[in-house]
Amino acid sequence: MSIYVAHVAHEEHVPWAARQQDGERVSEPQAFVTGGGLLTVAEVAAAMRVSNMTVYRLIKNGELPAVRVGKNYRLRDADLHRFREERSVHVEDR
Repeated sequence: MSIYVAHVAHEEHVPWAARQQDGERVSEPQAFVTGGGLLTVAEVAAAMRVSNMTVYRLIKNGELPAVRVGKNYRLRDADLHRFREERSVHVEDR
């Protein structure tokens, strides 16, 4: 099975299925495997309200799973959600 990743000049929140390449629909490669979308490091950093460097550090330390696409990283929605859930703090009422 071959998976091709289309190069997109801008990183907008446009569903992959809506993007066109040579007149044909382009599907998000990861959707075939997990059904989830991919996020850039900058999108993850903004969602977590941390710097890009913090996200890169979490990836390097193995705390946050990522997929390498060319020279860039992409992170799955589900992995980000799991990461945040595992580190959330639950406070009990007194």
